[in-house]
Order: sequence, then structure tokens, then C-alpha cells
Amino acid sequence: MELDPHHPLYTANDYFKEVFGEKIIKITLDGGFTCPNRDGKLSNKGCIFCSTEGSGEQTKRSLPLEEQFESMKEKMAPKWGYGKYMAYFQPFTNTYASLPMLEAMFTRVAEFKDVCALSIATRPDCLEKEKIEFLGALNKKLPVFVELGLQTSNENTAEYINRCYPNSVYAKAVEELKKENINIVTHIILGLPGEDIKDMEKSVNFAVESGTDGLKLQLLHILKNTALGHIYQKEKFPLFDIESYTDTIVALAERIPQNIVIHRITGDAYKPCIIEPRWSLDKRRVLNMISKKFLERNTFQGRILKEKETEYE
Repeated sequence: MELDPHHPLYTANDYFKEVFGEKIIKITLDGGFTCPNRDGKLSNKGCIFCSTEGSGEQTKRSLPLEEQFESMKEKMAPKWGYGKYMAYFQPFTNTYASLPMLEAMFTRVAEFKDVCALSIATRPDCLEKEKIEFLGALNKKLPVFVELGLQTSNENTAEYINRCYPNSVYAKAVEELKKENINIVTHIILGLPGEDIKDMEKSVNFAVESGTDGLKLQLLHILKNTALGHIYQKEKFPLFDIESYTDTIVALAERIPQNIVIHRITGDAYKPCIIEPRWSLDKRRVLNMISKKFLERNTFQGRILKEKETEYE
């Protein structure tokens, strides 16, 4: 689609309307998974930014998946109404289980009424060949999206945040998923300690060059009861303010190809858990400021790349 300062990003809503012909409502589910970075296989510490619930604070892990789905559907209805749904397995690592367990769970949820797609958040080191082949087979029945937590391509930062896998593992997972025509969404955290705009740009470029289909650009949140939260409370390292963060989003977007779907440009944190930045809790203000800056600067996603292409024509 044609982008301009009034519609500067190729968003998930744009993409879903192209593919499904209508808005898709995302329903977050908790499959009861853990993570090899928490259970001792790789580490028992987890990534230093990750909450104790693995981003599952608002899910209901104790309920059967059918009840979770219906409960979340009703919760979303006042804002979005009813329609077609993407079942989103979010907390922790959602392919960290036996293949038979994954087959039973994902196949069952794919058959829920009005579910038109699955989104599965996981680590690239938890995608063995047989699991990717299963997801590929499932992808032929309904679209499957795999969300990979890259966070950064800076190997030093990756070690600092205790990611516990090298960039090569991410690149290989993307390569294998692409063979099955599975849509890949890559998570990148903006504002990690010690990183500057060049590091963030390199992370975006690495994900794009590896073959990702979409990006989730996530503002770093400092959360209670996390290793990063404890570090921050002892020594308050620099964080984005709203001006510098919104500037960074615009600058990065200008360098992202227009075929890459932007699924997120800020992110939500569970309000009771957040230490900083508190300004991020006013999400409407953040999004409005980003939109305003695209207009003021007469720019949009991929503008710099398009200008370079024109120079060589």
C-alpha cells in the first residue's frame, strides 16, 4: 500500500485487512509454558527485563484454554465488538514442550469458533525441525505467525540481558520457518542499557536482512521484581523520555522497508508492575506524538530507502 505522512506505517491492521478482509481481534492465551532460560536448562535467571509472569499478568493460566478464550473475547467486546480472532500464545516460550503436546494444543485452538489465525511467541532456540514442520502443516490450514524475541543484535547486550543464544540461532530459525512459508514477527527492545540509535538500527536491519516479515518495536520497560528492576533501583541508568523515544521511532521507521509490517511501536506494560518510564502508560499520548512527528517532518516508513533507490535510477 502507498504510505505517506498521514498514514506513515504499514501496520498490522493494514496487513490483516489485506489478508482477511476485515479487522482481526487478538486474544491472548496462556498455554502453561515455561522457558529454558528459567527452568535451569540454559539458566534459572531468565532475561533480566522479563516479568515473573513472562508477560502473562493479564491472562488466566489456571483456566482451560476454551474458558480463557471466551473470557478474553468478552473482555475485548466492549472496545472491538465481535468478529474474527487471532489466538495469541504470549507468556513465556510457547514451543518449549514436547511435539505431541504442541500438536494437541495448537490444533485444538485452531478449531475454536471464529479463530482465523494463530500467533505463537517463542525463542528461536526452541524451534526444532519437527516442530517447524508441524507448524508448516498447520499453516496450510490457517495462517500461523511465529513471534521471535530477538531483542537486540548486539551480542554484548544480548549477554548482558541474559538472552542465552547467539544471533546465528535467530537467523537459522528464520531461515527454516521461511521454508514453511510461516509469517515471522520479530521483537526488538528499544533503549536497552548501553545501546544508542545505531545499535537499534543495526538490530532492525539484522532482523529485516534475516527475513522477518514484521517487527514489534518495544520500549524498554523497567518492571518490579525483575533483575533489571533491581539494577535500576540501585543505579538509575539513562532511559528514553517521550521526546527522544518518539524521535527514535520516526528515525527507525524511515529506514524500514515498506513491505515490513509494523505490529508495535511502543508496547504495553501491566500498570501495577511498571517502575519506569511512567510516561509510557499514556499510550494515546505517545501514539499521537509519533503521528504528529511524521506529519511535521513530512516522512513515513521507508522514505530514506526510497530516496536512495531514486538516486540510483
